[in-house]
Amino acid sequence: MSSISIVGLGNMAGALAGRALAGGHAVEIIGRDPAKAKELAAALDGATVGAAGAVPAGDIVILAVPYGSAAAVVGEYGDALRGKVMIDITNPVNADFTGFVTPEGSSGAQEIAKAAPADAHVVKAFNTLYSHVLAAGPAEGRPLDVFIAGDDAQAKTLVSEFIESLGMRPMDTGKLPMARTLENAALLMLGLVAHSVNHTNFFLGINILD
Repeated sequence: MSSISIVGLGNMAGALAGRALAGGHAVEIIGRDPAKAKELAAALDGATVGAAGAVPAGDIVILAVPYGSAAAVVGEYGDALRGKVMIDITNPVNADFTGFVTPEGSSGAQEIAKAAPADAHVVKAFNTLYSHVLAAGPAEGRPLDVFIAGDDAQAKTLVSEFIESLGMRPMDTGKLPMARTLENAALLMLGLVAHSVNHTNFFLGINILD
């Protein structure tokens, strides 16, 4: 099993930490507010607390902060992230959910990769899952699909194995520029919530026909 460091203290951080602990991983919680980090770790029963800005203990570092602060957070860690596999779960959507705040032709994951050390490996994943759906796990007897994108094959293999250990199904979509498509998928989900589904109790998945 892997050791996992989760940077962030929100709903997705808690859901991912809970699933990772259930999957047998060592989990480190890191946040700018030490008291809140300790509170979340205590609620999870088994997680440890890391120091913000220090070298994360995990083989995998999950960036579970809002996109607006993601690049700054990565910059603060600097060389502490060298050689790390980083999972970007962010969605860089604008305030009215009609588009993105990233440069045209880029993605949140690519912008985060620019801020990271050159030898860190960014993998996009988990951005098309709502936190409560992720926390609940398999839906109606089928595993949740987790779409991933990244440039480094070994990093994607490690992330895929981590996803499988959570009882979910990794679906490799290609190189890191495909993160833009995955972020569009998240925008699609927001449109469905606003205009047709009217709730967030669903996920996007693939049915493979024989």
